[in-house]
Amino acid sequence: MSPPLNLSRSLKGSIVLVTGAGSGMGRATAEIFAAEGAHVAVTDYTHEAAEAVAAPLRAQGLSARAWGLDVTDPAQIRQVVAEMAERWGGLDIVVNNAGVSGFAAIDDEAHYDAVWAKSLAVLLTAHQLVIRAALPWLRKSAAPRIVNIASTEALGATAKDSPYAAAKAGVVGLTRALAVELGREGITVNCVCPGPIATGMTANIPDDAKQTFAKRRTAMGRYGEPAEVAHITVSLCLPAASYITGAIIPVDGGLTARNA
Repeated sequence: MSPPLNLSRSLKGSIVLVTGAGSGMGRATAEIFAAEGAHVAVTDYTHEAAEAVAAPLRAQGLSARAWGLDVTDPAQIRQVVAEMAERWGGLDIVVNNAGVSGFAAIDDEAHYDAVWAKSLAVLLTAHQLVIRAALPWLRKSAAPRIVNIASTEALGATAKDSPYAAAKAGVVGLTRALAVELGREGITVNCVCPGPIATGMTANIPDDAKQTFAKRRTAMGRYGEPAEVAHITVSLCLPAASYITGAIIPVDGGLTARNA
């Protein structure tokens, strides 16, 4: 019988990049990493949004710094990754969380092309841009981790949501392909698929509609909270999570398990 591996469950000192961390699941993810003792690069489209998350963490004595980051800008991505890696001496974990939402029917000639282009740029292309910029540092890490945030829309779609669903399905494919490509280097690549979560993207849905949907479609009968998704993301990044890669994990209150 082989001796047990010394697999750490501590993230203390890990260096983490979280995109789209100004609100919702990204904010919760950044906060949990920081509370676990990691150094967290809090990024969002504006520096102000990122700093609104990072500043309270620093006030608690935690390690967090803010960067404005447009994830559709390759040059800016490379700059931010280089700056945060230089600040803390490397990069161990990438969480691709930045997102947008937008609905358009396939025959909506006035809006569909723009919604499609933005969805693909922010939700899919940005993931590979961030990963490519981070790879030189991840390859030097003792426990390199990549987590891509997709959606249950990648597993079962909603009408008039084809740009978003297509982009999120692409994230699933990208995750699996990179898990295979990078596995021999010890870099794990996993994907979290949130279901109905109480975030800014769902804030405009009336509460009674949310309640009806959750009771009808989820096993748990409620919307999830951002922290419930964030804890799964963080768990995938533990040094001890060294043999899970290419996984597609729904965090959806049982939505994808329920037939009707």
